[in-house]
Amino acid sequence: MITTMNTLHINGEPIAVTADASTPVLWVLRDNLGLTGTKFGCGIAACGACTVMVDGQAVRSCVLPVGSMAGKRIRTIEGVSASRAGRAVQAAWIALDVAQCGYCQSGQIMSATGLLEQNARPSDAQIVEAMTGNICRCGTYQRIRAAIHRAAESLA
Repeated sequence: MITTMNTLHINGEPIAVTADASTPVLWVLRDNLGLTGTKFGCGIAACGACTVMVDGQAVRSCVLPVGSMAGKRIRTIEGVSASRAGRAVQAAWIALDVAQCGYCQSGQIMSATGLLEQNARPSDAQIVEAMTGNICRCGTYQRIRAAIHRAAESLA
């Protein structure tokens, strides 16, 4: 175990972090920085609960080593409202009462935001493709898709 000091750029702020380079970003966010909106779900990048944005791309933070983050910009659910798409997604989630238990929602919102930042008018097929790997145990997939469409409409 080699502990290193890194400066991470999280939600627009440079933050000094001391952690083993192989530690997943998820645990640095949660344990070192207290950013607990990003959730642990499976630990193998299969469920999407830990989704964050790295340089504008939705990625699974549970398998992403913090040592690979030099020079990259990380955005978490705590910083999602910094983008117009993020605000639109959050507003649509609330308006359509998407969340049921809510556990997966931070990852769902991050993936939806990433989609709309890349494609402001996605089709149903594009939404399904972008959201694949974000599992909702409560089965709110129809509301999620409807909220993404509503957010896209508000961005037009």
